[in-house]
Order: sequence, then structure tokens, then C-alpha cells
Amino acid sequence: MTRIRVRFSKLGKIRFTSHRDVARIWERTLRKARIEVAYSEGFSPRPKLSFGLALSNGHESLAEYLEIELVTDEELTAEGALKIKEQLNITLPVGLEVQAIAAASRKDESLQQSVRSCTWRFDIDDLDISSAQDWVDSVLGAEEIVVERERKGKVVVEDLRQQILFIQVVEATDHGVRLLAELGTQPRALRPSEFLAVSDPPLKARYVCRMNQWMLQGDERVEPLSVNAGPAPFATLADVTRRESTNVRTNGRACSDRPNQPGVN
Repeated sequence: MTRIRVRFSKLGKIRFTSHRDVARIWERTLRKARIEVAYSEGFSPRPKLSFGLALSNGHESLAEYLEIELVTDEELTAEGALKIKEQLNITLPVGLEVQAIAAASRKDESLQQSVRSCTWRFDIDDLDISSAQDWVDSVLGAEEIVVERERKGKVVVEDLRQQILFIQVVEATDHGVRLLAELGTQPRALRPSEFLAVSDPPLKARYVCRMNQWMLQGDERVEPLSVNAGPAPFATLADVTRRESTNVRTNGRACSDRPNQPGVN
């Protein structure tokens, strides 16, 4: 069987659709598009689909990922990838759009295991540039940011500082400011809501968008699949969770009205 990796965006009203419902949409779309997907065996066969990190309800994304097992053993060609992309985009509902498709190795780590961090865009209400920069400086200057969380009925103490890899004030907006932040995903993903709650009082985001997801390939930080799809890169895990900008290859694509920033191209 051939495994393919799909990069897609989730924009507009469909951002309020849950991760589970998006998975069901993909199952229906693959049937309607007549993509020959492999199925599991047993009493209740299921299509062999593997999704990346879940996206919270209400958040948009320019970089969501899905892996699909196909029945065919034939190598995926550029023409074949383009044909599948066109079939899917004709069938997908408004708001979901395939950006790229490429072959993926069956030896790869799962997307959830291989992704080390995500770049997020936040539009924050009721905050000016100066106050935002002061907050960013205080967060980046802190040696630790300790919070208490209740998990499975038990109170646990966590240091969120290690998961906050980068923050930048981008510009003022009509309602506040725009920020970019890179948040770690291992061993547990730092959610945007947890990141914003670091402020006292907690910050409120008018808009949240996942711009990129990143994994490590040797010493280089790369995307699981760029919008200019070549072969999907092999996911090489390492103990390194933070890289300097000189080791960053930005393959991603942001919306055309958004400025270029580290982690966004």
C-alpha cells in the first residue's frame, strides 16, 4: 500500500467544526472523490487515516496534516498527486482546501510524535503595542512560569516557560495588537488558551491561526510537508526543542496580507 501525506487549510466558518467532525468530513470526501483508500480488517472496517495535532474549535489554520493509506502499491507521481488534490478540492466543503500532497514513508514517526512545535498568530483585543511588548519581554525574560493544572482529578504543577519558544509583536490592529508565537508540542502541546492565560489578567484573542507546524530533520527544523510539495520529509526526532533562526528553513505559506516573520514564509 502507498501512504500519502496531505497538507490542508481550515479557514472561515468551518473553524467551529470539531476535530472529530473534520475527520468524518474527510471520510465522506474520500468516498465521494472515489479515492481508493485502504481499510482496516475486522468487524467494523475503518479507512486508514491518521491525523496530526488536533486544532481547537474556533481556531483557523494554514497548516493541518493528514496521512492516508491507499490500496495501490504504485509510486505516487507528481501527476498522480495533482489529480488527487484536484479531486479532493472539488469535493471538500468550503473552508477546507488541500494545499499539497506527497508520498510519505511507512517508516516515518506519526505526525503527532514528530511535530515539535507550532507557530501561531494571535490578534489580541484591548492591548497596545507598548503594553504588548512589555508583556512579551516579561515572559521571555522569566526563568520559569509555573502553573497548577488539574489532570485526571489530580493537581499537577507545570513549568510552561520551556514550551514558549518565541514571541514577537507584529503590528497594531483596529482592536489591539497582532502577535506571533512558537509553542512547543512535546511532551505535551502548549495550547494557545494556556499561553494567553500566562498574562495577569489573561489575554483575550479575537483571532487565532496556526501558521506552521515544525519537526526536526537532523539539526534542521522543517515542515512535515511544504506547500511546494516534494517528498514528505522523514521525521527524525531529537532532544533539541529550540533552534536558532540560522537553522530554520521556512517552507510554509501565510496569507498574502500577513508580513514575513520567523517561522512564516
